[in-house]
Amino acid sequence: MSGGDSGAGIIARVRGEPYPALPQDLYIPPDALRVFLEAFEGPLDLLLYLIKRQNLNILDIPVAEITRQYMEYLALMKDLQLALAAEYLVMAAVLAELKSRLLLPRPAAEAGEEDPRAELVRRLQEYERFKTAAEELDALPRLERDIFMASAEAVRAPVKQPPPVSLAELLAAIRGVLQRAELYGHHHIQREPLSVRERMSRILERMDRVRFTAFSALFSIEEGRRGVVVTLLAILELIRESLLELVQTEPFAPIYVRLGKFSAAGEPAPSPSGD
Repeated sequence: MSGGDSGAGIIARVRGEPYPALPQDLYIPPDALRVFLEAFEGPLDLLLYLIKRQNLNILDIPVAEITRQYMEYLALMKDLQLALAAEYLVMAAVLAELKSRLLLPRPAAEAGEEDPRAELVRRLQEYERFKTAAEELDALPRLERDIFMASAEAVRAPVKQPPPVSLAELLAAIRGVLQRAELYGHHHIQREPLSVRERMSRILERMDRVRFTAFSALFSIEEGRRGVVVTLLAILELIRESLLELVQTEPFAPIYVRLGKFSAAGEPAPSPSGD
């Protein structure tokens, strides 16, 4: 259905068909467009609303005027066919009683008695305190209404393990060292005593506990083939005793040496990329 048609005398179109007037058989309930905006939680809530709407002093309530407005609201609720709770009618009776007691003259003996409105004032003040506290509590952030718990699964970053050093790569590295050692070969007849245990101690002394050492840096080319073989035997013996460890970041990458788990350092060395 569409409204606001530009055609003269047409109030609406239904499925493209113009309607110049409302259908005769269209039934509109008499209370269809009535709206009751204020909603009260009880007679005290209605009284407090009437007092605050006119900025009246709650300690000096004009009972006659408040009673008149209260009865007007009750009549409006009846006209709207709303179910009236018994407590609304009880409060109307209380207001009528207060109004009559204030209108009737008091005997001289009762002149010093408490104001008949005092009890109603106390109830209104107590209700206002509880209502204000409830509104303040409702204004606080509430879980699953204003605040929602966020949850996420912990994602563990994959730990990249360095590939193991194969025997073929170790032999290729030794072959490169031997080829460089051939350049410094000599034919001296004298014999140089070389000790594997001494070379093991010298290698451990050269190991830095913080930085990695290149595998080829452990060999002294000037010692020739014999020195290369002794150094290799010393390195292999240290590896067998878990005092040294070979590390390679990726295949065909340079080989590094670090202290093993049972070395004197007592701590594993960092990645060879920090060298």
